Amino acid sequence: MSITGVALVLFLTFHGCMNVVALISAEGYNWICEMLGANWYAVAATVVLAALVLIHFVYAIILTLQNRKARGNNRYAVTDKPAKVEWASQNMFVLGLIVVLGLLLHLENFWSHMMLPELIGAEQCPELPAPGDGYGHIVRIFHNPIYVVVYIIWLAALWFHLTHGFWSALQTLGWSGHVWFNRWRVIGNIYSTLVVLLFVVVVLAFALCGKCLPLLHDYNPAPEGCPVELRCPAQGPQQAPPCCGQPAPQQPGQPGGPDGAPAPGQPGQPGGQPGQPAPQGAPAPGDAPAPPAPPAGE
Repeated sequence: MSITGVALVLFLTFHGCMNVVALISAEGYNWICEMLGANWYAVAATVVLAALVLIHFVYAIILTLQNRKARGNNRYAVTDKPAKVEWASQNMFVLGLIVVLGLLLHLENFWSHMMLPELIGAEQCPELPAPGDGYGHIVRIFHNPIYVVVYIIWLAALWFHLTHGFWSALQTLGWSGHVWFNRWRVIGNIYSTLVVLLFVVVVLAFALCGKCLPLLHDYNPAPEGCPVELRCPAQGPQQAPPCCGQPAPQQPGQPGGPDGAPAPGQPGQPGGQPGQPAPQGAPAPGDAPAPPAPPAGE
């Protein structure tokens, strides 16, 4: 159980660092998602990760049942909590259950709309971002405040689980002597806090200002047919992008009519603004047409 726990902590570290890229560059984050799509190495890593989670959870159930059996019928005789025993240590199974439920929700929100459609060749719903548009899926999920609250609760349970599991795993592996016991606990608390903060920062950033972050000027709009709130027109690096759902400002000098044709009423065109000369050979606005010339010889 300790080996699977250490492996899962390393995966969380990688996943958290990958998510932070979305705060810097949407194109960079989508490139990572494309590299981790339905490629063989990504699929193999997903299978290994699923096996680690399953083994870790099964061992947790086995240990919980063994502890209950060892206490026998008198396990409720002593109700006082030891002063030196952490709350997380006494509730690791409950915390782990919350983590697993949050993981299932996370898989439904992201994995089932990103890697899974590519694996089975299913067509994505036109109202959702493309499977490779990982940034669009982040915007979609954390645009909903209910998901934001659920994810924060999930990450809080994950933090409690990690702070105890980190040093406990090292102690089980024999890397915790009398001197290093307290040191590993401090290191584990710091490391677990940093890992969870990688996720919390992304959740809060996209929940509060995810559609208007100034660093996300390179995000390309979602395909037509997606909800308006998912379309963020790309802007140049010197311009702050408009919020999703607001049209991009029209650049000076761009034609206003369809297909590049000048819109009626533009300066310099027939029927334009007063004071602008009409093209040569065309009557000025408001002038009467000239009479036809008399035939030659009259």
